[in-house]
Amino acid sequence: MSNTQTHAFQTEISQLLDLMINSLYSQKEIFLRELISNSSDAIDKRRFEALTDSSLLSDSQELAVVINTDKDAKTLTISDNGIGMSHDELIDNIGTIARSGTKKFMEALKSNADQDKDDVSLIGQFGVGFYSVFMVADKVTVITKRAGSDQAHQWESDGKGEFTISDAEREDAGTTITLHLREDEGEYLEDFRIKHIINKYSEHISLPIKMLGTPPLDEEGNPVEGAEAELETVNTGTALWARPKSEISEEEYQNFYQSLSYDTQSPLSTLHHKVEGNLEYTSLLFIPKKAPYDLWNRENRKGVKLYVRRIFITDDAESLMPNYLRFVKGVVDSADLPLNVSREILQSDRDIAKIKGRAVKRILDELKRLAKDETETYQEFWNEFGQVIKEGIVEDMANKDNITPLLRFASTESDDQTVSIEDYVERMQEDQDAIYYISAESHKAAKGSPHLEMFAKKGIEVLLLSDPVDEWLVNSLHEFNEKPLKSVTKGDLELSDEEKKEHEEQKEALSSITEKLKGALESSVKDVRLTNRLTESPACLVADETDPGANMERIMKAMGQEAPATKPILEINPDHAIIKKLDEDNPDFNDWAQVLFDQAALSEGGQLKDPANYVKLVNKLLTSG
Repeated sequence: MSNTQTHAFQTEISQLLDLMINSLYSQKEIFLRELISNSSDAIDKRRFEALTDSSLLSDSQELAVVINTDKDAKTLTISDNGIGMSHDELIDNIGTIARSGTKKFMEALKSNADQDKDDVSLIGQFGVGFYSVFMVADKVTVITKRAGSDQAHQWESDGKGEFTISDAEREDAGTTITLHLREDEGEYLEDFRIKHIINKYSEHISLPIKMLGTPPLDEEGNPVEGAEAELETVNTGTALWARPKSEISEEEYQNFYQSLSYDTQSPLSTLHHKVEGNLEYTSLLFIPKKAPYDLWNRENRKGVKLYVRRIFITDDAESLMPNYLRFVKGVVDSADLPLNVSREILQSDRDIAKIKGRAVKRILDELKRLAKDETETYQEFWNEFGQVIKEGIVEDMANKDNITPLLRFASTESDDQTVSIEDYVERMQEDQDAIYYISAESHKAAKGSPHLEMFAKKGIEVLLLSDPVDEWLVNSLHEFNEKPLKSVTKGDLELSDEEKKEHEEQKEALSSITEKLKGALESSVKDVRLTNRLTESPACLVADETDPGANMERIMKAMGQEAPATKPILEINPDHAIIKKLDEDNPDFNDWAQVLFDQAALSEGGQLKDPANYVKLVNKLLTSG
C-alpha cells in the first residue's frame, strides 16, 4: 500500500475510550451491536442516495451485513455493502468525536423539504459507538470504499493515540471492519456466541445479517471434499412491530410475545400503536395472563425493550414503564431518539417521558376496558397482578384517578377480592358518609376482627385489607367521590343522638373503672375508654386518628424499619359480662387489666411481648375464679 498517512486522535479520544470501558458499557458484547448498527445506517444511506443516483446501486444487488470469524488469525470481521467512506469521511467519522457522517447527512436532509421522510427513518448516528471495539480488540482495521468512488482506503489503529490511513483495494462500495481480538476475548471467535449477540440486540434489523453455515456433508456425515460453506441469514430481517397491524396474524403476535417473555401462554391483551407527528414511535405492548416468577423483583426489570430505528438500546424498563406495571412486556421503537446508551440521559429525556406517559395511559385504558367489559377476565388478571397495581396508587399520583377504579378488595359482603370502590359506594347506606376499611396481617384476621362487630350489627359493609401494600395505599388514597376512607380501628366512630346519650351515661358510670385500667396499663396504652365498636368482645385496641396502627407497625418491623413510638387506646365494652364484673377493689384487678389488653392484641393478629406471662395470668384467674 502507498500514500500512508499518520494522524493523531483528538485528545478526548483516550477519555472516550476510558468512558466506554468503565462507564457507558456494562457488557463488552455491545461492540457488535454498535458495528451492526453502523452497517445498517450505511446501507440505508446507500439506499437513499440511490433514489436520486441509480448508479450507486443495481437492482439485483442484495444489501447485507456479513460476519466472519477466523480462529487461526484471531480476527472477527464485520462487512457491509453500504455507502462506504471517502478519505476525508474516515477522518471525520472515526478520527473526530461528535462529528458523524450520518449526522451531517441527516442535517442535509432537513434542508431538503422535498425528500420522503419515510425513506430515511432508519438512518442513525455513526461515530462514538465505534470506539467500543477497543474493549475487545488491540488493533482494528477498516477498509472502505465510498459509493461512486474508484478509490478504497484503509484506516488502522490500536486505539492508543494515533491512526493511519492508506490506499487500499476493494471491489464494491461498503466497509469491512476487522477486529484483531485480545488474547482473553476468544469467546467472540465462536459462531454460536456471535449468533446469540445478534439475536439479542439486532434480531429485528430490517436487512439480512449473514454468517457462514455448516459445510455440506456426505451421507456419512463427513464434509464434502471441495465443497464450501455458504452464507446463511441468521436474523429474521424484519421488525414485527414495524409492519401494519393488518398484516400480522395472532400467531405471529403470540410467537413474538413468547420470545420476549418465555411465557408459554398467549398474552391477555396486545396493544400495537404507531404514533406520528412531532414525536414518532411505534409501541407493541403485551399484558400477560399469568404473573412471572420474578414479579416481586423491583430492581432488575426487563419487561419493555427500547429500540431506536430498529436498533436495540436497552431492556431496562424503568425509563419506559413504572414499577407497578413491571409485568408488561413489549418493545418501543423510536424514530427520533439518538442511539444513546446513557441510562441517565434516558431517564431525563423529555421524549422518553412522553412515550412513557402515553404507554402507561394505553395500559391503564385497556385494563379499564377489561374491568368494564370482561369482568371475569379482569378478575383473573387482578388475582395475578392486583398487589402490584396497588403500588401505583402510592407511586404514580398523576394516574391515581385512573388506577383507583381498577382496584379490587375483599369485604364483609364478599370474601373474594371482587369489590371495586365504585361498587362499595353504590351500596353505601343513605346516612353513611365514609368508606370503611380494616387492615390486618391476613384476610382471616381482618374478617374475624372484633372491630367489625358494630358494623355487622348495623349492616355497614367494610373493606377487608390484608396485603402489605394496603397500608401505604390507604395513606395515599384519602377519598373517592368525596367519600373519605376511614379505618374502623382508628379514632372515634360517630354515634346517633340516642347512642351518644346512652354512651355518656355508661361513661360516667364506669369512669372509676376506666381510670384504674388506665393506671394499671399506663406503660402499654395511651388511654382507656368505652367502645361503640363492640357487641360481643370485651375489649379491643384502636389507634389514634394520626397514629400508624398496629398492622402498619408490624409491617415496618418485619421490613427492618423502626416503627414510630406510639401506644394504642384500649376500648372496653360496657355491656360485656367481664367488664360488668370488674371490681376495682379486687386484688387481681391489674391481672385482669393485663389479660384484657393481651386478648385485645391477640384478636387483631398481634403478638404478645410476654406470652408465658399471659398464660400464667389466665391460669391464675381461672383457678381463683
